[in-house]
This record gives sequence, structure tokens and C-alpha cells, in this order.
Amino acid sequence: MGRQYIDCREFPSEMKCTVAISADNTDELVNAAVQHAMTVHGHQDTPEFRSEIRKAIHEMEAPRSVA
Repeated sequence: MGRQYIDCREFPSEMKCTVAISADNTDELVNAAVQHAMTVHGHQDTPEFRSEIRKAIHEMEAPRSVA
């Protein structure tokens, strides 16, 4: 599995957050996204919330060239 990301712009909010988070590991990405959601948006860390975060993860396209 390649690099993955989650984008706050996909979730309606009053603050119109534009943060996107990426990682190579799903668990690392979920942990970072949950921390952001708790700190910035006031969400609670629950199994149900983590499940919703996992559903919103996208695969990034592979780079066309590597430097």
C-alpha cells in the first residue's frame, strides 16, 4: 500500500479547515488525524470516530518521477 491521506476540506465545518494529513502507514495516519480532530475541532477519540476517519482515507497517486 502506498502513501495515504485524509483531507479536512471533505468534512463540513464552521472554520473551513484546509488541513490535509498524509502518511505511509494507516495507523499512523489515523492517529494523526484523530489528534488534529480532537485539538482543532473538539472531537472525542472513540472507536466509532476512528472508524469514520478510516473510511475517509484516500490513496495518493504515485509520483511520476523520483528525484
